[in-house]
Amino acid sequence: MYRYGTNATSWMSAASAPTLSTHERLTQAERRARSRSALLESAARGLSRHGYSNLVLEEVAREAGYTRGALYHQFKDKEDLALAVIEWVNEHWMREVGEPAAQQPDPVAELLALARGHAVFCRRDIARVVMALRLEFAGQDHPVGNKTERIWEAGVKRCIKLINAGRKAGSIEPGPPARATAVALLGALEGAVIALAGHAPHDEQLAARAVAGVLRKSSKLTQRDFVTRL
Repeated sequence: MYRYGTNATSWMSAASAPTLSTHERLTQAERRARSRSALLESAARGLSRHGYSNLVLEEVAREAGYTRGALYHQFKDKEDLALAVIEWVNEHWMREVGEPAAQQPDPVAELLALARGHAVFCRRDIARVVMALRLEFAGQDHPVGNKTERIWEAGVKRCIKLINAGRKAGSIEPGPPARATAVALLGALEGAVIALAGHAPHDEQLAARAVAGVLRKSSKLTQRDFVTRL
């Protein structure tokens, strides 16, 4: 790549270098984005099915329709790829689940919307990346495990905030500490979607009921109110 310098030779090299048209530059960017997306999706499937230790980069590239060289052009190694996959999946989750749920009118409704949306999201074969990697790296100090743990902790903090808001508003009564309730809620949700994999549309309804079961024990809402929300 040419760089502009202070002497005439470097200036002439840069000035005389061929330039791509806007259309060609966009096409290259689009091709790169397309290949990156395909590789990330393939790697996400591999991580969901086989975990990090058993992920084979050659198979990731082949399943995506690219060469191993193309993969290494985008990602320096398996760790770099896995970190990018985690971020990519989390961005999809936020866009498809987290952000729509945040539009709900109250904390209980948002928690139930998160449960339903998460169940639907987990029907995809790329969706179990964070769950699978969090279990694989439990107790280890590893960049991949640390990243999944940060995502889990962000989910816990979101639920804590909603539980506290519900208690403050009076829709959820005081009970176990908000963090303990949030962890129980997420545990019930993850357990439900794992056990109910392949059982759509019941997975969505029962995931919401699992969350409602955790909340109902310390909520002023009646069973009828919860059934209406479900």
